[in-house]
Amino acid sequence: MIQLNDLCVGYRTKRGPKVVAEGINACIESGELTCLLGANGVGKSTLLRTLSGFQPQLGGSIWVEGKELAAYTDKELARVVGVVLTERPDVHNLSVEDLIGLGRSPYTGFWGGLRQMDKEAVAQAAGWVGAGDLLGRMVDTLSDGERQKVMIAKALAQETPVILLDEPTAFLDFPSKVEIMQLLHRISRQMRKTVFLSTHDLDLALQLADKVWLMGQGGRLSVGTPEDLTLDGAMARFIVRKGVAFDEQEGLFRVEHECVHLIRLLGEGLRAEMIKKALRRNGIEAGSEVRSDVCVEVREGEYVLTCSGRSPQAATSVEGLLRLLMSISFS
Repeated sequence: MIQLNDLCVGYRTKRGPKVVAEGINACIESGELTCLLGANGVGKSTLLRTLSGFQPQLGGSIWVEGKELAAYTDKELARVVGVVLTERPDVHNLSVEDLIGLGRSPYTGFWGGLRQMDKEAVAQAAGWVGAGDLLGRMVDTLSDGERQKVMIAKALAQETPVILLDEPTAFLDFPSKVEIMQLLHRISRQMRKTVFLSTHDLDLALQLADKVWLMGQGGRLSVGTPEDLTLDGAMARFIVRKGVAFDEQEGLFRVEHECVHLIRLLGEGLRAEMIKKALRRNGIEAGSEVRSDVCVEVREGEYVLTCSGRSPQAATSVEGLLRLLMSISFS
């Protein structure tokens, strides 16, 4: 659907072109959700604006549906690429139905009235994102999650084969982030859309994306499924920073704690795993194979702490166990 050949993106200034990323070679497939990941400043937004046609590339080529992006007229491009930006729409006295209806502009003209077929497209798009009951609401009364659904519905009403989104989960609470990402995945699958988005929500992208683009400085790209990028080590190299670790078994990033003590932990199941989690947060690594004078045993309804020179002590909660551990001296 979209092919990038030796693409160079950036800005033209009075002093000459300022390159943000170059040598980008990749393709974005139809029927897939592709997520662009990268640190601030590597050029994600610049790349997305270039793919959207908002700014020209500095070099290379972009092909969309077998035609170079630069060869499209504005009207033609509006029927091929729909864009959802990060910024909240600053609109007043506009209903949700009217806002989604703006997505029909490529077919009616900006001042054109909506025909019956356009109104049906608006209602269908709203229903697709679960916003049918919002059509009569005013846009400035919506929550952030509702507003983002409406903006996606506007892009669907535009009936383009490609939808590009810049940080679509920004400003949303976690359940809303999950809902929006799941919605975009369904759109790519069931409507056979090419959905490409930039995001900082790493774990959601790794769980829901069909393809991931890991973008480093200078536009260096690692492209593949989350699983392939895990297996070839690209994911582990993506963030090399103290305090962040990539769990290859889970395929997700996690906080890496500096552990200075080791204790023995006897027990299995969820309660034992929660103990390990709490102990790591406090600089203690625990396991059944550890040799230590300090031991925690997970029993029915309690946690028993034993250590040399002290009588066994029991706690009925993780918090209580942590208090007991903080009162002893580790050798």
